[in-house]
Amino acid sequence: MSNTYEPATTGLLLVDPYNDFLSPEGKLFPRTKEVADAVNTLEHLKKIVAAVRKAGIQVFFVPHHRSEPGDFDTWKHPTPYQLKAKQGQVFAKDSWGGEFHPDFQPQQGDVIAKEHWASSGFANTDLDHQLKMHGVQKIIVVGMLANTCIEATSRFGMELGYHVTLVKDATAAFTKEGMHAAHEINGPTYAHAILTTEELLAAL
Repeated sequence: MSNTYEPATTGLLLVDPYNDFLSPEGKLFPRTKEVADAVNTLEHLKKIVAAVRKAGIQVFFVPHHRSEPGDFDTWKHPTPYQLKAKQGQVFAKDSWGGEFHPDFQPQQGDVIAKEHWASSGFANTDLDHQLKMHGVQKIIVVGMLANTCIEATSRFGMELGYHVTLVKDATAAFTKEGMHAAHEINGPTYAHAILTTEELLAAL
């Protein structure tokens, strides 16, 4: 399949656009700031969301589980990453940090998938069903973080039969090494296209 994006069959997956990631006062912002600033993540995300809305492409919010104090207390196998999120109450339910960034508020017609518990936006959610019900065959995956939720969601999407596009400057990671691994090492093993924001906007 070519890297063209027909509105009827394309969906934008906006992964974890939370204040805790994208706002300067967010709990995780200090850890992503260096990489995000280097690639201008926030501005690129804004440009992409505006462009896909103008093109008539469906927007799907793919949110991480919002932390609650009792999370994982009875789980047999929570991951260290999940336990750290619980300890720090990252994206805490009913908190400012667990709200979507002001520039990425859902609009009428957008789809908000069920929250994912780990990294993949598909695992144990309704995302695949929602995409299929909207006729989506190609997914453009942007948001946070490149080597965790973006990679896991995108790889899972490929396994389910979707054409996957990564946008390497519309995401960020905690380290430069994480960004490099996501786009230069792992991404080419599953993504059908790995573009810059400028290249994506031209394709749209």
